[in-house]
Parts: sequence; structure tokens; C-alpha cells
Amino acid sequence: MALSFKLLDSVFLSRRQNALHPLLGPLLTDCISKLYSSYRRPGTSPDNTPPWKMNFNFGKGVDVIKKHFGLLKKELVDHWKGPEGYRFDEYLLQQTRVVWEFRSQKDLDDWVVSSDAEIGGKSEAYLKLGKNNQTALLYGTLNTEVPHDGETRYSGYCSMRTKLPKGAFGTKKYYDWSNFNSLYLRIRGDGRPWMISIYTNPHFSHQKDDLYNYFMFTRGGPYWQEIKIPFSKFFLSSRGRIQDNQYPLWLDKISTVGFTLGDKADGPFQLEIDFIGLLKDRAHTEEFAYEKYERNPKV
Repeated sequence: MALSFKLLDSVFLSRRQNALHPLLGPLLTDCISKLYSSYRRPGTSPDNTPPWKMNFNFGKGVDVIKKHFGLLKKELVDHWKGPEGYRFDEYLLQQTRVVWEFRSQKDLDDWVVSSDAEIGGKSEAYLKLGKNNQTALLYGTLNTEVPHDGETRYSGYCSMRTKLPKGAFGTKKYYDWSNFNSLYLRIRGDGRPWMISIYTNPHFSHQKDDLYNYFMFTRGGPYWQEIKIPFSKFFLSSRGRIQDNQYPLWLDKISTVGFTLGDKADGPFQLEIDFIGLLKDRAHTEEFAYEKYERNPKV
């Protein structure tokens, strides 16, 4: 029997979507927002601006072309060096890797912060550099008051996620984490539970709503905590529902990573992140933590 949670009405999903658990709904909103860019808040008029009416700056266009040729050059050089720009022997022997750290405003620009304010809610979320510019501090206020628009039924979430990686001339890129088996973070929270979501590139269009999720529980207090989550623990969901047919995370097609708060507890929150990295734990041999059902089993 399918497990189901009660979550927020996703911003970019159909208006007829059932209300599920508030921790999982925002994850869908974060990771597939670009796929549902036609969404319009209730009561707002559509944008009927003709496509030929746009601002064009020749100087900026030249700068963009230079930037993309620079990216293309780097991609070609990295390809000849080895996997992801590492020498082949270095890649095979690599035990840890820091993917995101927060030491400047440029590091924060790789992330997108969102909240239920996008659907008329009253939650607020902000991202800034922490003390001594050595961490990222996600903070704000959670408010579960439902917008009075006659359509939204649940509210109260805040989240941050990475931007979709892009290559030269806007081509799709992915993170290849197949050489690792665990996600490793150093964080400091306020005791609230968070949801970590990983979005992978789907092979088929009907998989565009698939997400891999797992929970992260913070202790609160002034002390840092290091969290190791094996990739085998992430479970598959689609449009907010945990799937009967579970499959391991596709580690060679990682698109985005996100953190979402939606515990229905009104009030201030904060999450401080030192770094987000990868770990190859040779002591962890589990391939997948969940039961996989066989379709049409032979009698």
C-alpha cells in the first residue's frame, strides 16, 4: 500500500492536486519550478507583452558570448584531463569532496531562496553570509496562515536550493557523484527538522516530478553537528507521494539539492551551513535501504 504524506499545495502543480505533507510539497516546488513557469498567482493578470518587445544591449551580448566561449574552453580542457576535470587516478582515489562552501557572496549566488510568499503566504526567508564570512545563514520566519485567495489550502514553508547547473551556451550539466556513497554536511540549526531533496535528470518526461528525499534533524544550541546521510537512504517520491516502486538514486545525473522547512511551527528559524560535501564510506555497503517490488512476478 502506498505511503502518503500531507503536504503543501505545490505552486507549480495542478490546482486539483491533493494536499499532502507540508515538508514534501515545497520540495517539488523548488526543483521543478522552471518546468511550470506559466504559473500565475490567483487574481493576477497575465503577461501579454509581445515577444519582440525586449531590451537588447549589444555590449552585454558580446560579454555573454565571451563568457560562454570561456565555459566551452574549460569544458573541453576538463574533458581531456579526466572525469569532471580530475586526473583519472586522482578521481578513483578520491575519498571526499567539498561541493559547496560559503566564503563569499558569489558562493551564495549559486542558491535560490523561496517561501510561501510566492503563493501569497506570509513566511519570510533570507540567505546571507554568516559570521566572518565563513558560513551561509538561512533565516527568516515561518507563518502557516493560508492566503485568502479561495484556492490555496495550505501554507507555511521556506526553502533554499541550488540553481540548475548550466554549461556553455545554456546546455544542461549534471553532477556526477557515482564515485561516492554519502552526503556529508556540517551544519548548525535551531532544533527544527528539515527535508533534504535531490533532483535528478529524468530519462522520460513523465519522470520530471520525481524527487529523492530524506530528513535532517538539527539539535539546536550553539554546537555544530556533522551529518552523514548515505545515498541509499534517499527515497523516491513523485508529486508528493512516496512511490511503491522504489529505485536507487541516480548518482551520475544530479541536478539540484535543496533544503526545506515546513514543520507547521510558526516563528523564527535559522540554519547555518559550513559546507556540503561528498564522502566515500567504505564501511557502508548497503546498496538500497528500501524494499523493491517486482512487477508481474512469475508464479
